[in-house]
Amino acid sequence: MFTSSPLHQRLEAQLAQREAEGTRRHLTLAADGLIDFSSNDYLGLSGHAAVRLAMQRAATAAAGSTGSRLLTGNSAAAQELEAQLAQFHHAQAALLFNSGYAANLGFFTAVPRRGDTILYDEASHASVKDGIRGSFATAWSFRHNDLHDLEKKLTRATGAVFVAVEALYSMDGDMAPLPELAAFCRERGIYLIVDEAHTNGLYGPKGEGLVVELGLEEAVFARILTFGKALGCQGAAIAGSTVLRDYLLNFSRPFIYTTALPPLTITALLAAYAVLPTLVAERQQLFTLSDYLKATLNTVPGLQVPLASHIIHPVFFTENPGPQKVRAIATAAQQAGFDVRPIVAPTVPAGTERLRIIVHSYNTEAEIDDLASVLSKN
Repeated sequence: MFTSSPLHQRLEAQLAQREAEGTRRHLTLAADGLIDFSSNDYLGLSGHAAVRLAMQRAATAAAGSTGSRLLTGNSAAAQELEAQLAQFHHAQAALLFNSGYAANLGFFTAVPRRGDTILYDEASHASVKDGIRGSFATAWSFRHNDLHDLEKKLTRATGAVFVAVEALYSMDGDMAPLPELAAFCRERGIYLIVDEAHTNGLYGPKGEGLVVELGLEEAVFARILTFGKALGCQGAAIAGSTVLRDYLLNFSRPFIYTTALPPLTITALLAAYAVLPTLVAERQQLFTLSDYLKATLNTVPGLQVPLASHIIHPVFFTENPGPQKVRAIATAAQQAGFDVRPIVAPTVPAGTERLRIIVHSYNTEAEIDDLASVLSKN
């Protein structure tokens, strides 16, 4: 009965508009047999032997946690993991969430209150922006990595002021100027929030993250540590003070009203974190290949990879091809055996369509050379 309703027609019209613009999204299956230049499994931990073994040994565990952490879903293993996370990431405490998205919603909808101010980098992830939309605080964006614009926006701020940034930005692959931001916030009594989704596991002596590598633990009020990237698992945690953890446990709705992570996920995370400090060579290989990919693709006529990108590399075209052409180039790369994905509006602004190429510790220079050869023909 609803297929001819005004609402149904409105939904169809919006989908048709996306189709005409070349920006309509579709689900695709994971590409078996293709060389991975797309996933967030930077270190290959999703299939690491130690992680797989731990999960096999725990295969008799219940399929689900049976409830929220505050009811029946808590476990000794979850509390052990939180204690280990706090110690590993040099924080007083940590609280688990079911995803990085949930963690960002959980923080921004709970901690900033009416009368407070959130200033966020315009390139922040959608989960940060959605969390901010759910807050009663006033919020303004500032130009990407621009401390001068941040200072201008600060003149309008009231109450407790929060500055939200990503350690490494997911679309452009560049880094926030964390030392400068930390000094800026410290001098002004501002609370710095750092999303470490794409740096957790990769930076720091043992993979503790960029904040630890830079020695800024005491300067950051909260860190969002995602496990779906370099850890190869699922979930996230917010690391900060003991008071922050207890506050989130009491006031963060995405934590309170969500079924807890299942036992197998907790087992996988404990195993992944046990392996992480041993992957020194893999991290160095990842950084070496990252530099090699930038240097190689920047020799291909018509392509441009920003030198500031790390691990995640946006590949721009000197002549903007539009979304349909970018999709066609990605399809051609896939047909040649490379898992490469297009990024188009509205994920990125119209006119900045790109390929998004991600390197991994298990890629090789020969694979990068072959990918460059394929892209040079398109």
